[in-house]
Amino acid sequence: MSQYTATYIYQAQEAYQNNNYGLAIQCYEKAIELGSEEESNYLYLGLILLLDGQEEAATSTWLYLLLSEGDSTAESNQRKLLEILEKEASYQEGSSNFTQATVLRKQIQEIDFNISNFLSLLQLNCHSKQYQLADLNHQEFIDVVQKAPTLLDQEQLVNVLEILVAEEPKADITLDLLRSSISSLGDFELRNKLAKAIFVSSMNLAYFGGHPDYAACLCEIARALDPSEVEFTGRLAAFYQDSNQYEKGIQAAKEYLNCVDNLIDRIHANKILLKGYSITGGHWSNVLESLNEHYQLLARVQTIQDLDLNPVQNSRLVNACFFNPYYRDSPKENRALQNSIAKLCQNQFEMHLREKINRYQAGHFDRLRHRTKTRKLRIGFLSFCLRRHSVGWLARSLFEHQNWEKFDFYAYLVQGNTSADKLQDWYCSRVKKAVRSNKAVALAKAIFEDEIDVLIELDSLTTDTINDVIMLKPAPVQATWLGWDASGLPTIDYFVADAYVLPQDAQSYYQERIVRLPNSYIAMDGFEVGIPSLRRSLLNIPPDAVVFYSVQKGYKRNPDIMRLQLQIIAQVSDSYFCIKGASVNQDLQLAVLQLADEVGVDHDRLKFIADDALEITHRANMQVLADIVLDTYPYNGATTTMETLWLGIPLVTRVGEQFSARNSYTMLKNVGVEAGIAYSAEEYVEWGVRLGTDHQLRQQVARQLQQSRRHAPLWNGRQFARDMEQAYEQMWADYVERLQAEQTIE
Repeated sequence: MSQYTATYIYQAQEAYQNNNYGLAIQCYEKAIELGSEEESNYLYLGLILLLDGQEEAATSTWLYLLLSEGDSTAESNQRKLLEILEKEASYQEGSSNFTQATVLRKQIQEIDFNISNFLSLLQLNCHSKQYQLADLNHQEFIDVVQKAPTLLDQEQLVNVLEILVAEEPKADITLDLLRSSISSLGDFELRNKLAKAIFVSSMNLAYFGGHPDYAACLCEIARALDPSEVEFTGRLAAFYQDSNQYEKGIQAAKEYLNCVDNLIDRIHANKILLKGYSITGGHWSNVLESLNEHYQLLARVQTIQDLDLNPVQNSRLVNACFFNPYYRDSPKENRALQNSIAKLCQNQFEMHLREKINRYQAGHFDRLRHRTKTRKLRIGFLSFCLRRHSVGWLARSLFEHQNWEKFDFYAYLVQGNTSADKLQDWYCSRVKKAVRSNKAVALAKAIFEDEIDVLIELDSLTTDTINDVIMLKPAPVQATWLGWDASGLPTIDYFVADAYVLPQDAQSYYQERIVRLPNSYIAMDGFEVGIPSLRRSLLNIPPDAVVFYSVQKGYKRNPDIMRLQLQIIAQVSDSYFCIKGASVNQDLQLAVLQLADEVGVDHDRLKFIADDALEITHRANMQVLADIVLDTYPYNGATTTMETLWLGIPLVTRVGEQFSARNSYTMLKNVGVEAGIAYSAEEYVEWGVRLGTDHQLRQQVARQLQQSRRHAPLWNGRQFARDMEQAYEQMWADYVERLQAEQTIE
């Protein structure tokens, strides 16, 4: 080698080390031009061309060596090239230059498939998102692993899959690789480690990402990896239920119930099974049997003297009565049971967190002593549902019309890492500060440190995390508004209602003090309506037919209310009944058809339609299809009732005694419409038949509803915000007066 050639090679290597790729390329090319035929010059020239973004030139440079005469020479050159690429890829990864590392490992993969490199490429994709997962030939990986599992570094596989399941849980490659790992992994600890990571991802997908279908797929894999973990089976049942896989949900719930012996765990498992039977709308005899078992289990737990629950058990027991109002309109009995269970859980909670609760309580008193008269009230909102959810749609006008001159507003949102919701982002923009976390302790700490005066929780028993926050009492005044019903927790001071949604004697069986707003307990300025995706002609419904409509979930439907609805159809000639959400629910369809045979309704008058992907489409379809909406009992619609009335569609509802049986009643009263309000089963049918047969009455009600948009309390979001703010002030004044009376402060 000449001195000039050696100089150029030295300069090329120095430029390469300094990332001066252009100069390095020139020097290597000059050295080769001067006659240096050493393989390393071509190998490094190709490497630097690749790093410089000249992939085709790099490939052409290496081609000379990889097609050398003699198989052994070509194999040797390929081995050297792979070693150089691997070394450079590792260096780039160590420098956090993931884009360059991805380019290098992609090149390695194209030259020669390598299991370790494939896994590294997967990991890099999660870091940089530069390489499409769909482009990776993962089937080749699966084939190699299945044929020769000993080639696999199991620890590397698990580490990479943990990253992949956290970053790309819905990707086909993720699910395929996870499924292949079931048979590939032999190490018990690694299987258990991966199963737990998969389970966490499934929880995030189901509860924060809105994908219970993918969550079910992941949970199936987790259970296959670790069949001994019964929690996987319980969650899998819930994921099946929430993704409309009804029979699978029932079967998994049965398996879960058979796997647990502890009383509290059996209550939780039986609740999951009860939901599984209920959500179909077609297993009513099973519902009654499971419900009776549930009441017996709840009665037993209240007799245990030395009960000691762990935090998970306690959180689950709080909402063990969640489905009671769906089955019986008995508020005194339901509330007594709920209040008793809630008090028991609060006592258990305080056994473990007494120090933190005491610190918060002392902090509230101390802050009140030193409070200045000019300080604005701080109002906090605590919710999992301030997003694309019924609560999220209904609370918008309150946030839109908040009075910032008198109050400061904060939001505390139960959310995970996979959350991405534009409506929630809007809520965050309407407050002074928004905190998002899926940890109860972190949310409570933020509420306390922000010195919230009045905390409004919007979910009631819907979310375990919310209950845990509430039981810590991080704000001196706590109230429930808008959710399922009052939770009964002793740390909730108030429940927001109105003159209609609760009977006048309701205070006698509510633990919380009832605050009755002067108009409606809920109001908003209206709903957005999109473009319909359905027409009557697509459902073979004549244009002049009378169409009744039902839009509630399966567990709001029971044989009694469905029979009444079908009696209405039977008595209104040329009428049809659209039942939404039933197109994929074979059990519900069968139950409806059997009742139709009993009542005498032809099957072709029943139309089972699917749910809509978008709320605005759902409203548009209801507007073009429905003449009359038939409400459910003993659990009415809420958001669906509001939507019905906004669209100007007459509604038939039966009024009961409990909160959930009076939602539609208060909404109709607050738009000034009496037609359709029934106080018995007989009146429910009478109103349905009357509205179905009297075209003029339907038109009159529709006009009333349209005109109500101009003046009705239900559609006056600004006035509602003022009413709520007066309630905040009254709650705070009551709190201060109560402490003064107790001589807690000077």
